Amino acid sequence: MFSDHLAGLNPEQLRAVTLGAGSALVLAGAGSGKTRVLTTRIAWLIANQRAMAANIMAVTFTNKAAREMHTRLSAMLPLNPRGMWIGTFHGLANRFLRAHWRDAGLPQTFTILDMQDQLAAIKRLMKALQVSDEKFPPRQVQAFINNHKEQGLRAEALKPYDAFNAKLTELYAAYDAQCRREGVVDFAELLLRSYEMLNSNEALREHYRARFSHILVDEFQDTNKLQYAWLCLFAGPHASVFAVGDDDQSIYAFRGAEVGNMRRLMADFQVGEPIKLEQNYRSCGNILDAANALIQHNDGRLGKNLWTDAGAGEPIRLYRGWNDADEAQFIVDEVRALRRDGGALAEMAVLYRSNAQSRVLEHALFQAGLPYRVYGGLRFFERQEIKHALAYLRLVASPDDDNALLRVINVPARGIGARTVENLQTASRERGVSLWQAACGQGGGRSAASLGKFVLLIEQLRADAERLSFAQLVSHLIAASGLRAMYEADKDGEDRLENLDELISAAVSFAPEDPAQIIAEFLAHASLEAGEHQAGAGEDALQLMTVHAAKGLEFASVFVSGLEEGLFPHENSLNDAHGVEEERRLMYVAITRARQRLYLTQAQQRMLHGQTRYPLPSRFMEEIPASLTKNLSETMTAGLSSRGNHGTRPAPAAPRHQASTNAVLPGGWRIGQSVTHPKFGSGVILNAEALGEELRLYVNFAEHGAKWLDMRFAKLTPA
Repeated sequence: MFSDHLAGLNPEQLRAVTLGAGSALVLAGAGSGKTRVLTTRIAWLIANQRAMAANIMAVTFTNKAAREMHTRLSAMLPLNPRGMWIGTFHGLANRFLRAHWRDAGLPQTFTILDMQDQLAAIKRLMKALQVSDEKFPPRQVQAFINNHKEQGLRAEALKPYDAFNAKLTELYAAYDAQCRREGVVDFAELLLRSYEMLNSNEALREHYRARFSHILVDEFQDTNKLQYAWLCLFAGPHASVFAVGDDDQSIYAFRGAEVGNMRRLMADFQVGEPIKLEQNYRSCGNILDAANALIQHNDGRLGKNLWTDAGAGEPIRLYRGWNDADEAQFIVDEVRALRRDGGALAEMAVLYRSNAQSRVLEHALFQAGLPYRVYGGLRFFERQEIKHALAYLRLVASPDDDNALLRVINVPARGIGARTVENLQTASRERGVSLWQAACGQGGGRSAASLGKFVLLIEQLRADAERLSFAQLVSHLIAASGLRAMYEADKDGEDRLENLDELISAAVSFAPEDPAQIIAEFLAHASLEAGEHQAGAGEDALQLMTVHAAKGLEFASVFVSGLEEGLFPHENSLNDAHGVEEERRLMYVAITRARQRLYLTQAQQRMLHGQTRYPLPSRFMEEIPASLTKNLSETMTAGLSSRGNHGTRPAPAAPRHQASTNAVLPGGWRIGQSVTHPKFGSGVILNAEALGEELRLYVNFAEHGAKWLDMRFAKLTPA
């Protein structure tokens, strides 16, 4: 009996599932059973003859969610649900274009370009047009095209504001023309082409509006401008739109997601008040109370409060490490304790705001011999940009390393193509020498000139290694090789730049057994950490991931690390109210991943970008009521040093530093201290960076805003 499927629903879930005519917005909090509500709603419509399967379109954001919906519906209904349209936005757009390929101006068997295929097509186009890939990096061109497609804008609709954007617009138009000639589409094109067809073809539009009387959308808070417009064309004025989402979990603004689409839906489809699913079936009460208290600091929410009948549970555990290595070691110790008490590693997760934070954690896990898995990503020393930098370092240590040379000989692009490399390999084999030796002996010609520049670069880096400290060499190498500039030009290169900066931090804190062999020892260290302890398939392993990657997942125990101003919330958000609110939603997502036990950790001294910082605790820590928490930090009377023993943990008997704004910095300065400057006036020290005898202070001036000051030159005095 279908009534059995309704029996286990709570009152608000039942109200949503059995809603009559009209559209609805369902505010579904974390762990509130939204997938069950969505699938039961579809089944209820069919079982009660409110709609046939063919009248239903259900849109998800992942193929996994679409498959799960299919599976659940197949179990609930006596009929095969294949008649309805269930899939992602791109999947359904593809289905639409396959059905109307002639109207779309496409071959019946048109090909879809993935991101790599699209990038290759752009490179081929630029080569044909003789456009410099140094002035116009192909990835930047790709991002320009995709961003405008996702806004519903073709090249002819753009109004370039300078010569650079005019050229990008010209390349966008040429790329579109190339794709049309070749009968291929990229992912962004699927949605845009289907939108344009529906918008311009009234007969086709009315056909689908007559067919789909019910349109259901999952994760509605993640829709962008084009996706919302696409839905509206299918829905028209008469369809019932059933949108499920959570404005408090809207964390993809960087991908174009518009949380404002939720209010837009309410206005466009005459939705009065949203249905709120507030009963949580995942987390204990203290965790939910912390999440509620945190998110209330955001303005403009539709508003809801999660609750549970599972009891308060354990307090939220807070830890303030004296540095990032101490924070990582604390997490390792707690994971071991939880494991000894019978907890599975797979039921524990360590979350961080930025991928670069994983390095210190991975090192601590490596030292402890604990298996771990980086969810949705690569281990630190396996990441592309790190392997590029290490390849240059390997060439500094030994230019005869053929694998290292092949990896970076044309990274960044320097005019050394596949033919040149083939010729170099032939010369190497014929002469019985390394590729480096063959490169050094090349004659004249354009390709030889490019090779000569590469040879000079490596020789200069080898000379620099004699005069620079190891950390300075790594920093210089990243810049001189062109890697930093390459990723700075990449719209999506921010994470890679942060990882390269973290490599510099690793170089600063690395303690070799033989200082004369520091490069060789560091390379060995990187190889060992890359090659060990990443868990195999099916092996019980601790989960490491960014908070973004954790969306939709849940764990018995969760560690949220790096809760410091500038790290979480990220420094890029601090000058933008909307940015801080998105960071707070991200923290809300992190908190609500935990079922039973939640740890919030931070470090009072952290190595970032190769420099020691003394960050303030994250504002998010202060927004959680103290009554819900338990502080596990120990106290310590000694002040922080400018370098100290970064990367080492004090002996168990040594007390740790209690996080304090009174920590004494080099020169006697303190975080939180009031100061004056002859030009900028009065201010307060918010943060600091120290490297050797050099000190920079981050001061928030009342009239001039926050600024970094180099204390070798700044005329700063205590107020």
